[in-house]
Amino acid sequence: MMGLPRCMTFGGPRVDAAIAKELLRAVEPMAIEAALEAEHMHQQRQDDQQRIRDLELQQARYEASLAERRYAACDPDNRLIAAQLEKNWEAALRRVQDLQARHLSQKRDYVEVDPNAFTDLADNLSAAWNAPGVTMRARQQLLRALIADIIVDIDDEARDVVLTIHWRGGQHSQLRVHKPRTGEHGCATSEDALAVMRSMAGRWSDEHIAASLNRMGLPTGQGKTWTAHRVSSVRRVRGIHAYRSAEKDGEWLTMTEAAKALGVTNHTIRRLIKAGVLPAVQVVPGAPFQIRADDLASDKVKTAMARKGRPYRASDENTLPMFTDT
Repeated sequence: MMGLPRCMTFGGPRVDAAIAKELLRAVEPMAIEAALEAEHMHQQRQDDQQRIRDLELQQARYEASLAERRYAACDPDNRLIAAQLEKNWEAALRRVQDLQARHLSQKRDYVEVDPNAFTDLADNLSAAWNAPGVTMRARQQLLRALIADIIVDIDDEARDVVLTIHWRGGQHSQLRVHKPRTGEHGCATSEDALAVMRSMAGRWSDEHIAASLNRMGLPTGQGKTWTAHRVSSVRRVRGIHAYRSAEKDGEWLTMTEAAKALGVTNHTIRRLIKAGVLPAVQVVPGAPFQIRADDLASDKVKTAMARKGRPYRASDENTLPMFTDT
């Protein structure tokens, strides 16, 4: 075997799940069509049986009427023939009575089929396929009944397992299942959640990202709710650049951290930012302020903080004094 190309290897759970999903998707229209066809055949069979009963009753009534006419036309002096004709007439009348009684007891069942009743058939099939009592052998028998063979190939560039399913009857379909890289597992963060992180990172803090993911109903890979710590962990693993003040390297600070460093309140920091004394970055309106740590030591900030008597106000040349000096 030396020098021969290696066999293809890939994980089975993802492929099995993809084939099962494709099987249920393909069976859904077939199941609906089969159910409607079965109902149509049932109604047609009842119509045929009803038609046969009607013809049989009609024939019995004709035979009873014929027996009556024969008895009436018989010479009463011929007692032997008259007795036999009377016996035949009574038998024909009893047959008519029996058929009428059977006709009344076997009334046709009218069943009105609502096509909307089959709208949730796919969910029912999925529930039946995933039911705890269904064995793997039963699933395999269903697969063999519907699928002739499956051809597998590997797309190395896209890292996909390409499955070509040949259905019994000549149809075929193709599936692509992502082949996980080394270290990837089924509990990885979904691509939707990662897309939200990439779009919000650098503009919003990890707390804001976690709150947004939770509001959107996107759980973690383990099905848990998001926290700032979990968002930070995923960012580090995926190499997603963070909100600058969330990177605790000391260069950027939040408003709370800046207030703590100066020993003032958040309201004071906000007033300094509004007055233009303390530079701050806001990526979009309404986003949290990001403050460079070096700006806290500027002369303008020191002067503003030294004004203990009254709050700092930026000078405005267009502001007129209320009272003149004269």
